[in-house]
Amino acid sequence: MENLLLTIDPGVVDWSRAQFALTAIYHWLFVPLTLGLAVIMGIVETCYYRTRKEFWRSAAKFWQTLFGINFAMGVATGIILEFEFGTNWSNYSWFVGDIFGAPLAIEGVVAFFMESTFVAVMFFGWKKVSAGFHLAATWLTGLGATISAWWILVANSWMQYPIGCEFNPETMRNEMNSFADVALSPFAVDKFFHTVTSSWIIGAVFTIAVCCWYLMKKRHTELALQSMKIGAIVGIVAAVLAALTGHNSAYMVAQTQPMKLASMEALYNGGNSQSLTLMAMVNPFKQPDYATTDEPAGRIAIPNLLSLLATRDAKGYVPGVNDIIKGYTKADGSKEPSVAEKMERGKKAIAALKAYREGEKTPENLHALEENMKYFGYGYVKNPDQIVPFIPVNFWAFRIMVGLGMLFILGFAIILFYLYKKDITRPRWIHVFGILLFPLAYIASQSGWLVAEFGRQPWTIQDMLPTWAAVSDISSSGVALTFFIFLILFTAMLAVEISIMCKQIKKGPAL
Repeated sequence: MENLLLTIDPGVVDWSRAQFALTAIYHWLFVPLTLGLAVIMGIVETCYYRTRKEFWRSAAKFWQTLFGINFAMGVATGIILEFEFGTNWSNYSWFVGDIFGAPLAIEGVVAFFMESTFVAVMFFGWKKVSAGFHLAATWLTGLGATISAWWILVANSWMQYPIGCEFNPETMRNEMNSFADVALSPFAVDKFFHTVTSSWIIGAVFTIAVCCWYLMKKRHTELALQSMKIGAIVGIVAAVLAALTGHNSAYMVAQTQPMKLASMEALYNGGNSQSLTLMAMVNPFKQPDYATTDEPAGRIAIPNLLSLLATRDAKGYVPGVNDIIKGYTKADGSKEPSVAEKMERGKKAIAALKAYREGEKTPENLHALEENMKYFGYGYVKNPDQIVPFIPVNFWAFRIMVGLGMLFILGFAIILFYLYKKDITRPRWIHVFGILLFPLAYIASQSGWLVAEFGRQPWTIQDMLPTWAAVSDISSSGVALTFFIFLILFTAMLAVEISIMCKQIKKGPAL
């Protein structure tokens, strides 16, 4: 690994990142709808179990059918995503596979045993098992999907905040020393709840969009009205919970990934009593010259709010991009080294590891390795600017996510008002509004993931392993070829799902 920078083609890094991003983005088109529809279909079938009305049984089957179509597509893209760790990111898999592989293995067991078992009962057991057992199978299908999401998010959170492990120079691998620390990381817990509640929003707006289409066409009015009530209630609860967990996520990012927070805020020079930027003229296509700029032009901000959110103290210190590069003093009085210092210590760790591996297993080399291993990844950094993520993407994606989140709370409130106080079957504008919420929910969800992953760059594992030291030693042309193959394949899969979904929605529930 110490010679990796000399042997890896930079094109491999770019194409491998592009391919993984492509797969992840397509995969995330299916997953949140699966998690969200699991709640909707569970509530609808619960209504059937309590009332035993044929209407609710028909409605449950309808939403379960849409769930099943989406579920199948999500499984296919997810399998490819996990294979890419071995094909394109073999150095990453070797370096941390003992840790990262554990939650993925558990997720695989849960996904292919729990979910597959109960989804079969849900679809084929209506006349073969009792109503109570079938209801349990429906909820357990959704629970299985949610538990699978938990383990995937545990793995992703560990990449953002690596804990519960130690480096073994004999094997040249990071090895897990506390499964509990990895599985119950506060970063993972918060990321799970924020991701799942945001997925419930997508399930809710999908339900509302379908129902609004039925109301526009004056078809299946009872299904539309009853399902819309469920969707709007689930949606407003989920939107509020997503806002609360999102606030805590920002606090966690401030503690563990200050560079991500600085890029989200386009904060170049930090300090005490920092304001929260509402809007600023940040060029969406160009990395700013943060070294010579105090703040972005046209900035509109709320005084002290960023410090309050990031440190829970209105006068708290929040570092900017330049502070992190140059080094700064934390609130507890400890000194955070400059990036240049971290780079030097990282090189010492790499040199000590190389000597250790070549047989010089002296106490001095072992001590140097242990003392500097924290900054091992910085040894592969050539320029401090390399650790600054692309600020425009983080800045604008964060504001799109938050702005749309506020719109969803307002939108669900308006829909509930019309459902219970007005006649929602008449005003066409609210039907159009309900349909438009669906693509906006996906934009908000994808924006959140852009912030999470772009803000972590250039690290595959925060402060431990940069992307250019994590890829496989393969040809860039091969990765580029598979990129376009996957692009065609995933686009075709998405088109097929949309086609089947639209046909099923037009067909409507079996009465």
